[in-house]
Amino acid sequence: MIKRLLLTVALAFGFCAAYAQLPADLDKRLETAVSPVTNINATGFPKILSDNSVVFKVRAPQANSVQVDLGGRHEGVKDETGTWTIVTKPLMPGYHYYSLVIDGVSVADPASQSYYGSSRMSSAIDIPEPGMDLFETQDVPHGQVRELVYWSKYTETWRPVFVYTPPGYEKGRKKYPVMYIHHGGGEDHRGWIQQGRTATILDNLIARGEAVPMIVVSVNSNVPRKAGMPAGQGTYSWEGMQPYREELLGSIIPFIEKTFRVKADPRHRAMCGLSMGGGQSFFIGLREPGIFANVGIFSTGAFGGINGASNFDLEANIPGILTAPDKFNKDFDCLFISCGEQDPRLQYNRAVVQKMRDAGVDVHFQSFPGDHEWQPWRKSVAAFARMIFK
Repeated sequence: MIKRLLLTVALAFGFCAAYAQLPADLDKRLETAVSPVTNINATGFPKILSDNSVVFKVRAPQANSVQVDLGGRHEGVKDETGTWTIVTKPLMPGYHYYSLVIDGVSVADPASQSYYGSSRMSSAIDIPEPGMDLFETQDVPHGQVRELVYWSKYTETWRPVFVYTPPGYEKGRKKYPVMYIHHGGGEDHRGWIQQGRTATILDNLIARGEAVPMIVVSVNSNVPRKAGMPAGQGTYSWEGMQPYREELLGSIIPFIEKTFRVKADPRHRAMCGLSMGGGQSFFIGLREPGIFANVGIFSTGAFGGINGASNFDLEANIPGILTAPDKFNKDFDCLFISCGEQDPRLQYNRAVVQKMRDAGVDVHFQSFPGDHEWQPWRKSVAAFARMIFK
């Protein structure tokens, strides 16, 4: 009864974190803990324990409560120096955004790098997956990532773009195929290079001989609708894709082909993306066989699994895909679709793939462990890169 009364008082005054308990063997377990690559201090906190739980240290002597919001809120324990220790539950391998919550106010963690995701800059922690050294920097030849700006005829502004060039690009005169890769909603051109580790993945694939050396263009596909444009039927529609279609075909591709040594034909162009970018790749990529012959669609909600997307009419959206599959197969070298196995979009992606296969469309499909998150997307771009330009 007394303990319950004390807890009630503590909650009223914001001291609930004082009742969190740390593992008795925490000091011992920290001896083998590792710091993630997302840290600012390469050897500091946060640290990952052997079971993939994470330990945070936060210096906040005047705070009454410190939490970490990471897949749920985790309470901190304050010591006599004013340092709070927070231990999370074990996390799935992959990339996790998080915030510190100090006396109810959500803030970024100064110990973490910041990344643009979920429409804001966020702290993050990357939990390594055993056996996936493909995502880690290796002792292999490395390409370059260039941050450039181009003039957009559509927006009449200068816009950013990241361009990966493969190892040896700057030393020769060889021309390369190009992959145009697209981010999801609430992200921009930084996502695939920073969170997605695309340059590292391509370096490793090329070094292993598993992918053709290629240029990768990571775009910012967030473009506004011009006044007077038809509203269409929402984001996932042919009408809804027109602003970005105009940007891609009218400004981005011409800039890349003017600036870099590229093979400028459909067989040597690929369009792919995750979530929103997967929808863009589906509608634009598959309706432009004269531009792209390789299309990758990762975890899109266009087929269903999100609000406003259901009862998807494949033939109406991509005319000829079901009624003229032989022509479609001739036009496209590679159509690849993927989704996370815990993603609510999975069943809808599977259904569309089956409908394509029943009609005779050549389509590759893979699913990967994980939800709507970067680990399946990293594996998706690796799988797609292995297939194209062969």
